[in-house]
Amino acid sequence: MARYIGPKTRISRRFGEDIFGSGKVLKRNFPPGQHGNNRRRKQTEYGLMLAEKQKAKYTYGVLERQFRNLFEKASAKDGVTGEVLLQLLEARLDNMVYRLGMAPTRAAARQLVSHRHITVDGQVVNIPSFTVKTGQIIAVREKSKSLEVINNALAGFNHSKYPWIEWDQNLMGGKLLHLPERADIPENIKEQKIVELYSK
Repeated sequence: MARYIGPKTRISRRFGEDIFGSGKVLKRNFPPGQHGNNRRRKQTEYGLMLAEKQKAKYTYGVLERQFRNLFEKASAKDGVTGEVLLQLLEARLDNMVYRLGMAPTRAAARQLVSHRHITVDGQVVNIPSFTVKTGQIIAVREKSKSLEVINNALAGFNHSKYPWIEWDQNLMGGKLLHLPERADIPENIKEQKIVELYSK
C-alpha cells in the first residue's frame, strides 16, 4: 500500500510540532515555503478542521481511504466518535509496536511489522493496519530478538508511561490491557474538528 515518503520535517513545520515522533527539535518553527515566516492570513474554520485531519493522518501514517474507513467504523460504535477514532488508530499494530518501544518511530514500527519481525499471540502478522484486540500479546519474533534496531529502541524506554499496555521483558513483548482513555493519548489532535469535518 502507498504511504507518505516525502520530507517529514517540512510536514512537521506545517503543523508547528514534531508529529512523526522522531524526537527532533524543529529549528525553524514556522511553516515551510518562501513566505512561511511572515504569514498573517487567518485560517478559516474549514481550514482548521482539515488541518486536524491531516495532522492525524500523518501522525499515524494512514492514507485517506483507510482514515475514512476508520472514521465510519468509529461512527458506528458506541461512545464519543472522535475518541473512538483515536482508540482505533492506537489499536493499529504498527502503532502498538511503536508504543511498546520496539521501534523509535511509527514508520520504523511499520517496517518491522512488514518484514515479519512481530508476532501477535505467537503468530507472525505482517499487516501494519491489523487491529490489536484487548488481551492480545504483541512480541518480537524469536529469531528477531537480537536485531540491533529493536534493542537500541528498547534501551532505556519507559514502559510505564502508557497505562493501557503491560510490558514483559522476558517475553520481549507486551499486552494490550484495554483501549486508552482520551486523556492518556499524548497526541495533540483536536479530534472533534475531524468529526465536524466529516459531518459536513
